[in-house]
Amino acid sequence: MSASTSVFAQTPGARGSMAQVFAPGGTLRASINLGNPVLASLDPATGKPVGVSVDLATEFARRLGVPLQLVAVESAGASVENVSQGNADIGFFAVDPKRGQEIAFTRPYVLIEGFYLVRNTSPIITNEDVDQPGVTVAVGKGSAYDLFLTRELHRATLVRIPTSPAVVQSFLDQHLDVAAGVKQQLEKDAAQAGGMRILDQRFMVIRQAMGVPKARGDEAAAYLSKFVEDMKVSGFVSASLARHHIAGAAVPNDDEQ
Repeated sequence: MSASTSVFAQTPGARGSMAQVFAPGGTLRASINLGNPVLASLDPATGKPVGVSVDLATEFARRLGVPLQLVAVESAGASVENVSQGNADIGFFAVDPKRGQEIAFTRPYVLIEGFYLVRNTSPIITNEDVDQPGVTVAVGKGSAYDLFLTRELHRATLVRIPTSPAVVQSFLDQHLDVAAGVKQQLEKDAAQAGGMRILDQRFMVIRQAMGVPKARGDEAAAYLSKFVEDMKVSGFVSASLARHHIAGAAVPNDDEQ
């Protein structure tokens, strides 16, 4: 089923009502995190954001019948702040209980994995080796894996780096023991720098979803959730990932929600 024959049928009145809820200023403002290459990156030819989150935001604005403004930021934490502080109407985030205090999440539209990176000479072999006294772990400040590891690591020390793309370079410059992050970003950085390896086992599955401020109400949250489910069922999300050459990310099925 194509997006044009969507099950997301709506009357013009319903669309207009939701447009007012999501875009009270007349333009839908979507917060785009450029710090996660699975979600978005800058097109080297145009300098504009591209990726699955941009495609979803574009389609959602089209269905609402309003213009779209992309509010691009360099980190997940900044993207959360955009939505929480009213500087954006929707955003694309990893589901996390802390973020869920102010943001209503959809079910995930894509699953990605968090891994650890170490130097080839490191004695660290397994994930269990990471959570030990004296071990320093670089994380992107405010990222999903920062929030997760803050809860899960009890002996290692987290070193928060301003943005996720800067994690590996900071790990090298500051002589830290471990870099944590999205597998795709770690693989890219490891290939460029050399002398590093990714541990064999992921430490978390990152559930990427769309979100809207809870202050917009339950109806808005339900509307956005229906949109995301339609985008998965129609094949829109998987086609977008393929078009942007994103490997290692999966569209969740009903058992993986």
